[in-house]
Amino acid sequence: MKWAKSDYMYFFDRWLVPMIIEKYGVDEETALRQFINSQTYQLLADEATKLFRESPLIIFDLFRAECETGDPRNSSYIKNDAYEQ
Repeated sequence: MKWAKSDYMYFFDRWLVPMIIEKYGVDEETALRQFINSQTYQLLADEATKLFRESPLIIFDLFRAECETGDPRNSSYIKNDAYEQ
């Protein structure tokens, strides 16, 4: 696997960890561990996916979908129904 530049990963860590803390009510260390050990993080770290170009909100939705369904590809952004009501 190719890894994205560390500045991209730091940027997402700094944005996503507080979102994980707020959503799931965990401490900072737990949130960071959950994110780093996730499939979402692996996809983000893989330069071939170009996910580092996306908004932290989209990456968080991938992580949320992974937590809720076991697969980040169940994200509403990937399924193309993010704007449906």
